[in-house]
Amino acid sequence: MWTLPEPMLAAPVSDPALPAGWAAEVKWDGWRALLSWDAGDLVLRSRQGTALADSFPELRAGASQLPDAIALDGEVVVWEDDRLAFERLQGRLQRRGAGAARLAAEYPAHFVAFDLLRLAGTDTTGWTYRRRRAALEALFAEHRLTAPWALCPSTTDPDTVREWLDSWTAVGLEGVVFKRLESVYEPSVRGWRKHKVRVTEDAVVGAYTGPAAAPRTLLLGRYDTVGHLRYVGRSTTLPQVSGRSVAGFLTPAGDRHPWAGWSFSAGWGSRESLHVTLVVPELVVEVGVDVARDGAGRWRHPARWHRSRPDLSAADVPDFESGTSG
Repeated sequence: MWTLPEPMLAAPVSDPALPAGWAAEVKWDGWRALLSWDAGDLVLRSRQGTALADSFPELRAGASQLPDAIALDGEVVVWEDDRLAFERLQGRLQRRGAGAARLAAEYPAHFVAFDLLRLAGTDTTGWTYRRRRAALEALFAEHRLTAPWALCPSTTDPDTVREWLDSWTAVGLEGVVFKRLESVYEPSVRGWRKHKVRVTEDAVVGAYTGPAAAPRTLLLGRYDTVGHLRYVGRSTTLPQVSGRSVAGFLTPAGDRHPWAGWSFSAGWGSRESLHVTLVVPELVVEVGVDVARDGAGRWRHPARWHRSRPDLSAADVPDFESGTSG
């Protein structure tokens, strides 16, 4: 019996330019997933091998549109208010039956296909990307696939790539993935390239982890329009010299800190709490962030340290902007 291969992977690159002989695809803010549909049986597997089909009954129901003996690589995404809402995927793994059906009706998922692994029982991983892509486009056209199925855009036009990076980030585009036109699909190999959109932002330090003499990470905030300090995210680990430098600008805060009594997660989806030291929220720092946000407008990935900005005040930092779910 044919089984799904391990997913092909991408190595990060800083240059957003499309190389000659390569195609670019949109990098979505969702869950990577591989799918097979064979004799009425749907297999949906995460990159880590977790079975997902029971958590997404809307995809199981929509599989009747697919031809038999097919396998796809893609991304499971959820749209809300015209933007990608990654947070609506959280908790789906724990839902089955009626709970999964309720979430499917409230926030239906889509499967954005970007590669073809099997067609009419034929393993296509040995085909070139150019050939796989043509067959994938023909599949969508011939079977007139509609929601929950979507075809990932692909281009060989550098101007189109620049347009994606300039204008699509507002709806949750994380970046672009580059695939060599003549390359085959190699399971577990980082043969693709990915460029993630990052921007530089200012934020106020509200707390830190690690020792007082050299903080390890910073917990960052921004004030909203009514003067409340809202948590926006945590920095990556600071270089030791930067940690020692920042320490001189931080003043321990008492119980009147706006975050007093709060608990902070050690990571996205983690139940582990951080041990933090609250500080007077006055030091401004500059960090690099990508475009991924949660429903409350917080940075979903750690913010990359750039520098402290003692020349700025909290009033110079942009106001907190809430996400689409309030």
